[in-house]
Amino acid sequence: MREVQFREALREAMQEEMRSDERVFLLGEEVAEYNGAYKVSQGMLDEFGPKRVIDTPIAELGFAGIAVGAAMNGLRPICEFMTFNFSLVAIDQVINAAAKINSMSNGQYLAPMVFRGPTGSAGQLAQQHSQNFENWYANTPGLKVIVPSNPADAKGLLKSAIRDENPVIFMESEQMYGLKGMIPEGEYTIPIGVADVVKQGNDVTIVSFGKMMLRAHAAVEELTKEGIDAELIDLRTVRPIDYDAVIRSVQKTNRLVIVEEAWPLASISSEISHIVQRRAFDYLDAPIHRITSQDTNLPYAGVFVEAYLPSVERIVKAAKSVCYKA
Repeated sequence: MREVQFREALREAMQEEMRSDERVFLLGEEVAEYNGAYKVSQGMLDEFGPKRVIDTPIAELGFAGIAVGAAMNGLRPICEFMTFNFSLVAIDQVINAAAKINSMSNGQYLAPMVFRGPTGSAGQLAQQHSQNFENWYANTPGLKVIVPSNPADAKGLLKSAIRDENPVIFMESEQMYGLKGMIPEGEYTIPIGVADVVKQGNDVTIVSFGKMMLRAHAAVEELTKEGIDAELIDLRTVRPIDYDAVIRSVQKTNRLVIVEEAWPLASISSEISHIVQRRAFDYLDAPIHRITSQDTNLPYAGVFVEAYLPSVERIVKAAKSVCYKA
């Protein structure tokens, strides 16, 4: 094992796949000459050259369309959005082209490609740069959606995404690019659609993914101090969702708290709540609790940003509530 930053793990995944498969290339805004807006692609232009690490104009609809066309013709593009907020400009290509070309062509065309970049709040970046769209994209048949929470998962899942025959949405957090973590030495991948039981527990199941795993971890530590043994599950992918892992945990703990950064309406936590109610209702000893961002556009002031986002305190309170220890 060795310690790397989140951004370095992503870079290693892309470099390794580009070295082993000449069909893989990277395109997006500032990915080449500037080494990436968040230095994820640092040094890749020098290694692979301008035909495989391509700076694009500020035209997401255009370069996303180029990437879809390249994927349909046998290449494997990695299409980087500087932020997934900007992917809304290209959403027609993502949803109406990439996600549908396989079924629309009766299998004659595939779109093996990755759309990747940062998602969610990154501090005081205001409303148009701080939104979460993983539940939007997860609502689209034909797409797979990955939201890793640590460097090891980021590398292993990105390698799997690049190799996948389907279009994959790969969402990162700007606030996690500098996060350090241990990753395995040598070649490894992590299968898409398999959750990680980060901590075993018996009293309550806490499910999260992405950046919110950091706060879920902190909440679990606080709960442990108060005598509550929480089981913590990192979904890692939100399409497909590993429902079985959640169900098995709820059958053991009989209680469920779900934490995510998106708005509450039509969220990933809404979907998980529905499935658990249908498949494990008789095991529940308390109502399911969801912790999401507040149902409003993100304010600018720092104090309001923290009030808007799921907090450790809210997670702890919810877990204690379902354990009847509030």
